[in-house]
Amino acid sequence: MKKTGVLGFAVSLIFSTNISAADLYVKGINISGLQRVEKETVLSYIDLEDNENVSSERLDEALKQLYATGLFADVAFDVNANNVLNINLVENPIVNQRAFDGNDKINDEMLEAEVQLAPRSIYSRSKVQEDVQRILNVYKRAGRYAAVVEPKIIQRDQNRVDLIFEIDEGPEAKISKLNFIGNKHYSDDDLQGEIMSKESRWFRLFSAKENYDPEKTNYDKELLRRYYLKHGYADFRVVSAVAELSPDKKSFVLNYVLDEGERYKINNISIVSKLAEIDVTPMYEEVSFESGDWYNADEVEKTVSALTDELGRRGFAFIEVEPELVKNTRNGEINVIFHILEGDRVFVDKINITGNTRTEDEVIRREFRIDEGDAFNAAKLRASRRNVENLDYFSKVDIQTVPKDNNKADINVKVDEKSTGYFNVGVGYSTVNGALVRAGVVENNFQGKGQQLGVDVSVSQRAKEYDLSFTEPYFMGRRLSAGVDLFRTEEDYQDEGSYDSETTGGRLRLGWNYTDDLYQQFRYTLRQDKIANVDDDSSIYIKQEEGSATDSSIGQTLIYDKRDSAINPKEGYYLSFGNDVAGLGGDEKYVRVDAKAYKYYTMADYYTLKMFLNAGYITGYGGKDVRLSQRYYLGGTNMRGFEYAGIGARDKFTDDALGGNWMLYTGSELMFPIGLDEVGIRGRTFVDVGMLGKPDNINREIVEYSSSPRVATGVGFQWQSPMGQIDVDFAVPVVKEKYDKTEVFRLNFGTRL
Repeated sequence: MKKTGVLGFAVSLIFSTNISAADLYVKGINISGLQRVEKETVLSYIDLEDNENVSSERLDEALKQLYATGLFADVAFDVNANNVLNINLVENPIVNQRAFDGNDKINDEMLEAEVQLAPRSIYSRSKVQEDVQRILNVYKRAGRYAAVVEPKIIQRDQNRVDLIFEIDEGPEAKISKLNFIGNKHYSDDDLQGEIMSKESRWFRLFSAKENYDPEKTNYDKELLRRYYLKHGYADFRVVSAVAELSPDKKSFVLNYVLDEGERYKINNISIVSKLAEIDVTPMYEEVSFESGDWYNADEVEKTVSALTDELGRRGFAFIEVEPELVKNTRNGEINVIFHILEGDRVFVDKINITGNTRTEDEVIRREFRIDEGDAFNAAKLRASRRNVENLDYFSKVDIQTVPKDNNKADINVKVDEKSTGYFNVGVGYSTVNGALVRAGVVENNFQGKGQQLGVDVSVSQRAKEYDLSFTEPYFMGRRLSAGVDLFRTEEDYQDEGSYDSETTGGRLRLGWNYTDDLYQQFRYTLRQDKIANVDDDSSIYIKQEEGSATDSSIGQTLIYDKRDSAINPKEGYYLSFGNDVAGLGGDEKYVRVDAKAYKYYTMADYYTLKMFLNAGYITGYGGKDVRLSQRYYLGGTNMRGFEYAGIGARDKFTDDALGGNWMLYTGSELMFPIGLDEVGIRGRTFVDVGMLGKPDNINREIVEYSSSPRVATGVGFQWQSPMGQIDVDFAVPVVKEKYDKTEVFRLNFGTRL
């Protein structure tokens, strides 16, 4: 009789009179059903021999061993009246061909790398189910949780089968909603700006950030932790991050439950050394923060690196600097103690980099603070990891230290590359430029060399702009950012000055960081400015400048940026100072100085106060006046309550704006919640103050001019809409001149991906 599988063996144990609980004497072993497998192979698996007593447990183990080989679809044991053990086998077929059908979004090569059943391998149902799960996992990683995989078998001769995986890929599972629970100091919009996951919106057509990915969610938790630790919340933790899949498996709702904890200010800073030969007194110069500052984990880590570097320069190679935080939750203060300890005497042997199929090794290696042959240092390794992650070329960065003999260790770096190219499109309308369309492409890792290449085109009712830029972040192998820009702008000034302006040119840039916050850039600009289509009734001062002029200038800008975010700042300050000198050839001869200052405060319940100051001065030399294209203009985007170029010198007879040779624009703005944070709308109130100096050589008999302050105040709101940011402001000029052009309502609408 024939039994099937383990159940068959159990049945034979129950009903066969020849097999009992006592040992069975097996006189011989007969094996049937073999086609490809040798008899000796079967005997080697069952570990049974002729003429020996065999217990039921040994028979059970033998049967399980045969099943475990994966060679057989069916195994049955039977003992006849002559005490001969009959082993009846049905061999699993061989896979003749394997194919995938229905996979458009994921290619065959990616699926082949995941599945285990291949042509000429042994087919089994368990392996098929395992491969089905592997394929489903691939689609889950791609955000397609509704994918269905159905294996189909086609029988062939000689016990062969064709295996076809029929795939219904289904739609991508988008993130329909991001919820943050427990955030009191930062709004949902603030936190969404810090993480990789984004809510599904129509304008993210080419972005993968709206696709749900568990690994991305885990990384979001780390980004949130870093963000809060950077802003004083030393006790912050993500309590949970739960993804709820919709019943149709097409979308997710992500819920982040946060515990912000207490916000701490630095009370005391101390450095303690376990090594008697180290004098810690001069080491305090390496501390990048001071008492009274908000606690910032980045600054603590930066100080650890600075102390490590300074000790290394003093000959202490094998040391570790470990920060200790002593918190006082009652008054929200924290003491930071830097312990200098003796470290293990280990050297870095090799730095091995894998996973970067596109990015060159050198792009990653140059971000490391530690090199092959250096003394191993954990602080420098942490800083290296942060540097590589900040490149934003990789979805995952994994760094492992592997100890070796002779006091050496390898550093293994494994990265998962992600898309570094961005396509941006925009449509919009503003009261300054009218309807506009914008499109551009940016590649941040051009040819895998870490270079940035960008192309941008913007067309509106008022202006056309064309820009091409290229930046090399490590010029000549050094931490120098070098770049080139090509640009052309066509602007319609018929309403303000009865002329059109065209600018065509290029710029060379060279910049570097003194510190993480202090940056300087030098530039050389060569451009041609053209005044065209001058109206017959335009100002005499505009008619005098009709035609083209060449501007050849050099300049620099020094920037000190202590803001918590360059995109959506809440705290900190920003300072910049720049100047340009024209006259290295060309027609223009001028000296220009510009300065900016911004200060941000955030109070309870998301109230953010911004105070700002912009100032500029330009003067000609060598008998040259400053042309229209180089002058300052106030109004519109840089002075609410007034039209573009609505402030300043104006021809009495033609009403044309003539700009000014110096400018001051200052004021304050308070952003506050209005109960619509859920849809991304925040209110604001503001006061703008502006002053504009007169241009050179004007006749007061035909030009109206006053450099007295203009003041406007108003309210508005900012909406982070699904179509992009929309700014609406209502401003009332409080102080103005009778000839100024005012504007109560201002709208800016557009979208950038």
